[in-house]
Amino acid sequence: MENLIENKLLKADQTFQEWKKVPFEEKQKLIAKAAEIFKSQSENFGEMITNEMNKPISQSISEVEKSALMMNYYAKAENVLSAEKIESEYSISEIHYVPKGVILGVMPWNFPFWQVLRFATPAILAGNTVVLKHASICFGSGNAIEKVFIEAGFPEGVFQNLEIGHQEVQEVLEHKTVKGVSLTGSEKAGAEVAATAGKNIKKSLLELGGSDAFIVLNDADLDEAAKVGALARLQNCGQTCVAAKRFIIQRDIEFDFLPKFIEEYKKYVPGNPKLKETKLSGMARPDLADDLEKQYQKALDHGAEAIIPLERISKNEFNPGLIRVEEGNPILQEELFGPLGMIMIAENDDDALEIANNIPFGLSNAVWTKSKERQQFFIDNLESGTVNINRMTSSDPRFPFGGTKSSGYGTELSLLALKEFVTAKTILGK
Repeated sequence: MENLIENKLLKADQTFQEWKKVPFEEKQKLIAKAAEIFKSQSENFGEMITNEMNKPISQSISEVEKSALMMNYYAKAENVLSAEKIESEYSISEIHYVPKGVILGVMPWNFPFWQVLRFATPAILAGNTVVLKHASICFGSGNAIEKVFIEAGFPEGVFQNLEIGHQEVQEVLEHKTVKGVSLTGSEKAGAEVAATAGKNIKKSLLELGGSDAFIVLNDADLDEAAKVGALARLQNCGQTCVAAKRFIIQRDIEFDFLPKFIEEYKKYVPGNPKLKETKLSGMARPDLADDLEKQYQKALDHGAEAIIPLERISKNEFNPGLIRVEEGNPILQEELFGPLGMIMIAENDDDALEIANNIPFGLSNAVWTKSKERQQFFIDNLESGTVNINRMTSSDPRFPFGGTKSSGYGTELSLLALKEFVTAKTILGK
């Protein structure tokens, strides 16, 4: 391991010894200050995001503003980590929540500020220190976030960006100072990191891929579902783990809904990401566009029908595509990370549920119906970390975020996230 990285890990551990003693409320004041800086510089940081990974500038600015909103939520949050007294026959019976230490964050390029801060904020508030391995195209974002923490008054070593490659992650995770890891990324990357963490008996949190269902039933508001559905698939050029990817339509509204959906879908045309009116731009890297094109061909080779052909117009830009897919197509076992959606037809509620659940992933799903009874049926039976009723998936600081099955484990956001990287320490005495 390079001396620079070694020194940063030792610094993080050294800082942890003091940071864990700082009162919860004092940590919250620093988080509020950092949130203020992010909000005040949202346009500058938004421009950085757009330059790094090609996101439309309006969406980049919104990402930074949402990050500040999330941090302010934690800056005002109830201290759920204070010592908890338990009624018992003992004279002393308490639960203390003790931070674990240095936590490694392995974060992706698709939301360069939000993903990092969503993980780091509750981990740091709980008393841990954080080292970040960001995506290689987003080292600028990682360094900028570190500078904001310093400017806000956090001690040096509370948050540090490590400019390392994937091959060095294992070495960092195995280092004696590192006590846990949070990864947002692919199923493959998650499995590798979790294996290393498990081998070394270290806590891991995984937020992995998804292939979310967007179920439209015959009593839904079809106009609204079509409009929201297009946004749910194509926001951030479809490069979102919780993007709607499989549109499961009840058969008796197929010919009413599809024309409305196609009309909305075709409104998304690639444009200059630096213009605020642009809603869709190119993918983050040409190799990612190559991967999507291969998946599209694979789907067609196994019987998918092109409703709107996926048309590549530059090294990383597409006119968005839409395909009709039948059960059994191997593409359904993969995540489509880009502007390509899938249409599937269901006979009834039971069929829609079976189609929705018949994949390896379980991140988030959406159901469109006006019936309370039908809503409850899907709430009770969908296999996912989130179920949305008559809305698209979007994370909210107040509510837990995470998946099941191959979409990972553990909780981000909400007060529950404060307890992800702590040890519940039982205290008993006579």
